[in-house]
Amino acid sequence: MPPAVFVLGLSIFALGTSEFMITGLLPGMAADLNVTIPDAGLLISAFAIGMVIGAPLLAIGTIRLPRRTTLLGLLAVFSAAHVIGAIADGYPLLFATRIISAIACAGFWAVAAATTVNLVPEARRGQALAVLVGGLTIANVVGVPAGTLLGQHAGWRSAFWAVAALTIIAALAVLLSVPRTPKETEAPRITEELQVFRRSRLWLALGVIALLQAMVFATFSYLAPVLVSVAGLPEAGVPVVLALFGGGAVIGIYAGGKLADKYPFATLYGSLGIALAALVALAFATTPAVAVTAVLILGAAGFAANPALNVRAYAAAGGTSTLVGASTTSAFNVGNTVGPWLGGTTISAGMGFSSVAWVSVALGALAVAALTAALRLHKRDTAPDLVAA
Repeated sequence: MPPAVFVLGLSIFALGTSEFMITGLLPGMAADLNVTIPDAGLLISAFAIGMVIGAPLLAIGTIRLPRRTTLLGLLAVFSAAHVIGAIADGYPLLFATRIISAIACAGFWAVAAATTVNLVPEARRGQALAVLVGGLTIANVVGVPAGTLLGQHAGWRSAFWAVAALTIIAALAVLLSVPRTPKETEAPRITEELQVFRRSRLWLALGVIALLQAMVFATFSYLAPVLVSVAGLPEAGVPVVLALFGGGAVIGIYAGGKLADKYPFATLYGSLGIALAALVALAFATTPAVAVTAVLILGAAGFAANPALNVRAYAAAGGTSTLVGASTTSAFNVGNTVGPWLGGTTISAGMGFSSVAWVSVALGALAVAALTAALRLHKRDTAPDLVAA
C-alpha cells in the first residue's frame, strides 16, 4: 500500500475528529456562547448539511486542478476555519465556521477518494478505501474521546486548536507523500464526468450507501438512552460501550477491506444480515450483556460494508471520477442526517427508545431490497461478457 494512502487516512482522522467531537463539547459550548444546548446542537446539523452540499460543488469547482494542490488547499481552509472558530466570540461566527469546515471536509473526502483509487491497482481499491474510511473510524475511537476530554479540562476552544494543529501536520504529510499531479491538457471535463450519472446502477449504489448508513446511525445516535433506560446499563458504562462499538468498527473495516475487492456483493449481504440480527437483538435486549454484545456486532457489521459500498460505487460508475467520490461522500452524509432524524421522530412520538432499533431494521430491509435490485442489474449487464467468455 503506498504511504500516501495512509497519509490520506491520517488526514481523514483529523477531519473526522472535528466532525463528531462537538457531541461531547455541547454543554460547555452552550454555556460559553450563551445559547441553549439544542441551538448548540445545530452546529452538528450544519456540518452534516455542509458535507452533503459541499462535496459535489467542490468536486465540480476543482475538477481541473491538480489533486495534490486541491487537497492542500482544502486542508488549509479547514485548519483556518478552526482557528477562527477557536477565537469566535459569538454563536453566528462559530456556526459559519462549521459550515465552511464541512464544505472543505466534503471536498477533501471526494478528492482523497479519487486520489486513493488512482494510487493502487483496481484489485486493491477496497483495501485502500478501507484505510481511508479507517481514518474516520479511528477518529471515533480515539479522536472524539480525546477531543471531549481536552475540552472538559481546558475548554472547548482547546479542542478546536488541537484539530487545527493536527490538520497542519496532515497537510505537511500530504505535501511530502502524495505524488504531484500537474495540470494536464487531458484534465477531465465536467460534462464527461456527469455522464456517469446517467447510469441507474450508480444511483442504486448511492441509495444503498445512504440506506445502510442511515440504518447504523438511526440507532447509534441514541445508544446512550437505549443502553441506560432500556437495557439497564449503568451510565458510567456508556463510554466503554461506545469504545467497544468503535473497536468493532475497526475490526469491521479491516475485514471488509479484505473481502470487498473480490466479493463486494457477498460482503454487503453478509454485513447487512449480521447487522440486522444485532439490531433485532438490541430491540429485545433487557440486560446489559445482550445489549453490549449487540452493539459490538453492529459496529463491526455496519462498518464492514463501507469498503464494499465504495468499491461498488466506483465499479458502477466505470471509472475513478472525482464526482463519484463526491457523490459517495454526500450519500454517506445523507444517511448520517436522515437516520438520526427518523430515530428521533419515533422517540418524539412516544414509541420509546428501543423503537430506534426497529427504525434501523426497516432501513436495513430497504437497503437489502436496493442491493438486490443492484445485483440483478449487475448480472444483466455482465451476462453477455460471461457468454462470450
